[in-house]
Amino acid sequence: MNEQITRLPAVVIAVVAAGLLSVTLVADVPAAEARINGLSGATTFNFTAKADHLSTGEGSVLLFWGIANGNGRAQYTAPTLILNQGDSVTIALTNELPVATSLVFPGQTHVSASGGTAGLLTREAAANGGTVTYTFLADHPGTYLYHSGTNPEIQVDMGLVGAIIVRPTGFDPLNPTAYGPPDTAYDNEVLYLMTEMDPRLHALVESQGVAALESTDYLSNPEPNYWFLNGRNAPDTMAGDGVAYLPVQPYSCMPMMHPGDKLLMRNIGGGKDLHPFHTHGNHFRLFAKDGRLLRTSDAAPISDLATYEYTHKAIPGETFDFIFEWTGEQLGWDIYGTGPGFHHTCTPDASGFDLVTKEYCPDHGKPIPVQLPPDFEVAIGSHWGGSPYLGHTAQMPPGAAGLNPMGGFTYMWHSHQERDMVNNDVFPGGMMTMLMVVAPGTHIH
Repeated sequence: MNEQITRLPAVVIAVVAAGLLSVTLVADVPAAEARINGLSGATTFNFTAKADHLSTGEGSVLLFWGIANGNGRAQYTAPTLILNQGDSVTIALTNELPVATSLVFPGQTHVSASGGTAGLLTREAAANGGTVTYTFLADHPGTYLYHSGTNPEIQVDMGLVGAIIVRPTGFDPLNPTAYGPPDTAYDNEVLYLMTEMDPRLHALVESQGVAALESTDYLSNPEPNYWFLNGRNAPDTMAGDGVAYLPVQPYSCMPMMHPGDKLLMRNIGGGKDLHPFHTHGNHFRLFAKDGRLLRTSDAAPISDLATYEYTHKAIPGETFDFIFEWTGEQLGWDIYGTGPGFHHTCTPDASGFDLVTKEYCPDHGKPIPVQLPPDFEVAIGSHWGGSPYLGHTAQMPPGAAGLNPMGGFTYMWHSHQERDMVNNDVFPGGMMTMLMVVAPGTHIH
């Protein structure tokens, strides 16, 4: 797809209806109002590995092995742990699966395990009731992975994989940073834990047990056909956290932001395959990898080796941190509208952006540089709010969808590997979600 074209919001190619509604642009809401969902405020966890069934985006059901927090249902992906730098963490794991299992914690230090039996990578909890306890020190801020250390070629595909976020020392929720240095500051954040599943493996384990895999080539010749962001396929990726119809898949991954916000993207390659993650709307700054800043030395005050990308290869087992920003700069038109009914000013800062709305002031007052087609010439998309201007909506034609009551700009974010965007060969689906840019003053949730 032509990247020059996709820099424009998707709404500009749809239809504009009559009767634009104006809104008043107000001062931005306080920073750090959007947070990643997970287990926070604790350092001791009682986990249970158990089986359950998850829903896929096209309506199928798969057996999976997941982690429950306490005695509840297993979840996929495993609970996200949100820790503070310096925390000494204890995880007691009880295993209700029919095979031995374990957990490993790449990137953490002073890791130890007690109980259970010795395994290849760590101590394991025996099948059907075994227990093991792990401890580690979360001594570096950043984004991390944890997963099964027992036959991970099977058990990670089955679902035993999760994320760990470590907040830096002195973390201020009103002025957050990812690692401490000011160039890692952000306004809101989103997690993208990228995984896949081979439905043949899951069906065989459910019908005949794990031993039946030995007579197949499923492990040497895997054929994953479900692709997940935070344990969901599109379109479920865009539903809210903890929706009732996804009881074992609690984590959403549809970010929202205001113009000028810094969106921290925590990206994890949690499965076996590489997934090139692509952001429409702008490039992003890659500033950390595997929980370590990209800088010339630990003494450097900034991430001086950071790079800018618009597609990133999410390598299996690795984690990456990015900052994404959107302002509408150089779109060539006033994103807040022109003419009667549109009343806003643009007071530029030193970089040319309005102090409140973050509008790119050289574009202030410029009309949209396209002729919008009449209603009968286009199909109304579900994310079209009736107006091409940020924060504005308008009356929609009869029968048109209305999933954009805030008048936001939406961009598709997805794997740039086409096979990753299906649910068991049904398109669209898989590793796909949306970013929504909303007007200043609009609450982000």
